[in-house]
Amino acid sequence: MNQMRQIRPERPLEDVVQPLDVLIVGAGISGIAAARYLRVDRPGDSFVILDEMESFGGTWLTHRYPGIRSDSDLHTFGYGFKPWVGPPLATADKILDYMGEVIDEHGLAKELHFGWRIGTAEWNSATNLWTVTAHHGAEGRTVRLQARFLWMCQGYYRHSEGYTPDWPGMADFGGEIIHPQNWPEDFDGTGKRMVVIGSGATAATLVPNVADQVEHVTMLQRSPTYFRSEKNEIPIANHLRKLQVDEDWIHEIVRREILLFGHDFTNRCFSEPEAVKADLIGVAKRYLGDDFDVERHFTPSYLPWRQRIARIPDGDLYKALSTDRADIVTDEIERFEADGIRLKSGDLLKADVVVTATGFNLCAFGDIAFSVDGAPVDFHDTVGYRSMMFTGVPNLVWVMGYFRSSWTLRAELVAQFVTRLLDHMQETQKARVTPRLREGERDMPLYDWADEEDFNPGYLLRGQHLLPKRGAGNDWRLNQDYWTEKDEFAAIDFDDEVFAYG
Repeated sequence: MNQMRQIRPERPLEDVVQPLDVLIVGAGISGIAAARYLRVDRPGDSFVILDEMESFGGTWLTHRYPGIRSDSDLHTFGYGFKPWVGPPLATADKILDYMGEVIDEHGLAKELHFGWRIGTAEWNSATNLWTVTAHHGAEGRTVRLQARFLWMCQGYYRHSEGYTPDWPGMADFGGEIIHPQNWPEDFDGTGKRMVVIGSGATAATLVPNVADQVEHVTMLQRSPTYFRSEKNEIPIANHLRKLQVDEDWIHEIVRREILLFGHDFTNRCFSEPEAVKADLIGVAKRYLGDDFDVERHFTPSYLPWRQRIARIPDGDLYKALSTDRADIVTDEIERFEADGIRLKSGDLLKADVVVTATGFNLCAFGDIAFSVDGAPVDFHDTVGYRSMMFTGVPNLVWVMGYFRSSWTLRAELVAQFVTRLLDHMQETQKARVTPRLREGERDMPLYDWADEEDFNPGYLLRGQHLLPKRGAGNDWRLNQDYWTEKDEFAAIDFDDEVFAYG
């Protein structure tokens, strides 16, 4: 258990001097990055970090199911400013330890306030301030905070509950139904038959990690997913350590190698999709053997990278499915029955425990009621400037990371953008900035935020109505290409007409 998880601020939230320069919402990987960049690049700014959970960590605190680990390598999911030393795919406790070290090294503990749920955020153009109402449910306290700038780092899904479809007969099931976001601390699977519904990273992590804890586990999927199976190590990092190269250098070299490989792999997914498909499925065949029905269970109907490609270190999922403790079924659910799940094929999957690894509920802006000068904000009526600022909404930045690369890469680009923007506003004595369409862009066609032809996971498609619109060009959509964005972000001109100051 990471000792930093018991952080307590130096002063109650009610005693914070207002107005704050920046209010950070969320103490996960993005929020800690935001705080670190403020501390280093703008040491004179006052800020606090609010999080509804009992400690920092976000995703890595919410998910406590067996084997919970990163699906991105920690050399790029970790921060650029702090070397990662360890296996590239890391468990949640190691990630929390790493984040705790960042908090300690940059003195961020005194700015962290946990248990606070933000209900409203109101912008007033007369004062150029956000007024935020936060409630501490456990202690029954409500506080109003004012801040010049609001930095939304709370992520994109609701942490309190995951997405579980409403299948017929669920109330008739005599066993236990668990969503991975609400894993019971006292769970004991001894002697139980478990069915894990899902085909993504969570299901692929759970199955090999519960196979030796339960009598039998079945991975039940409606359709297959692509998996990448690699050794959970970075050979070049191991070699450089033998040469006693400094860890800062190793971190930078490994990051660049991983980023270049990821960039080339993504491009190949779109230029040679059938070849990539054959490669990925070929790995499954090598692990599972000629007698396994790879065509049915591990051959998706879509092309690579139209949905996230899950990673399975050292082929652990394939290895589990090669034993008599685990199997996989590809079918659809007809209904739940008292002793299991009836499939549309007519088969009955007997189960004592059903785990619904079926995804997230999108929560793009923290379920907060936003308003600007008394008018409610519907973000679906706005257009997203690089999916981080929104037309008509002043002094607010939202962090949305990458789906095809590590989330943190974009969180850090956004952090660097924000500190530069705040520098510019201070130098030009501006109190307000609002993105707007340029003169030549006001008639451009607008679309729902997610492009279904490019990236189409279920949680995004279900939540399109909660997200801003996108337009043409990189300025008005979420770009998935870190190699492009790292240069474009660095070149952003804060005197561009896209920024309206006041």
